[in-house]
Amino acid sequence: MITISKLTYSFGRQLALKDVNFCMKQGEFVFLCGPSGAGKTTFMRILHGALPVQRGKVDVAGYDLNTLPEGRKHLLRRDVSVVFQDFKILTNQTVFANVALPLKVRGIARHIIEKRVRAVLRSLHLDQKALSLCEELSGGEQQRVAVARAVVVKPKLLLADEPTGNLDHELSMRMMDIFQQFHKFGTSIMIATHNREIMERMAGARVVTLHDGTMHEGCVEPGGDL
Repeated sequence: MITISKLTYSFGRQLALKDVNFCMKQGEFVFLCGPSGAGKTTFMRILHGALPVQRGKVDVAGYDLNTLPEGRKHLLRRDVSVVFQDFKILTNQTVFANVALPLKVRGIARHIIEKRVRAVLRSLHLDQKALSLCEELSGGEQQRVAVARAVVVKPKLLLADEPTGNLDHELSMRMMDIFQQFHKFGTSIMIATHNREIMERMAGARVVTLHDGTMHEGCVEPGGDL
């Protein structure tokens, strides 16, 4: 699913990632840990094609990101969905329209869109908000809309950057249940998080840590636990 060799990325003189080697098998569930500024968001943006591969080799879901032209990155994003920290939803559109959008882009039949969107909204307790404008929602509700839009397309790989950051305990646990359901159906999942409780909920998941731009197996940083 993901194969990375000696990935290095910098913003000017600031090194964000340094000689990262990483492999993720089809069907794995991976938690990506690390303190703020460790490079987690940069790493995920590269996997999604939002940032270029500066140095190293990156292959995601069968796509060689070193050679994939900009005009074909939409194909990558049909197989790889992302839940961003800043949501990136259309606030002047309804909840239903936001979640249905990626299905419409794929040319899915209207009756299938209706069925799939309604099911995902119910699972995230958003069915009563289907016709509400997203600008009227709370931050936590907007975050759930972003997750619904990412999972409704049944991606091969789901990347989620702090998906429970604006949610209370109950909704955080419910969201993890949703991720688990999609994982059981074969979706590979990577979640960047600081939340140890949600990691403990997925006892069999793999944990990796980014620290000072380098990657380590497990959830222990140099100098102590996360």
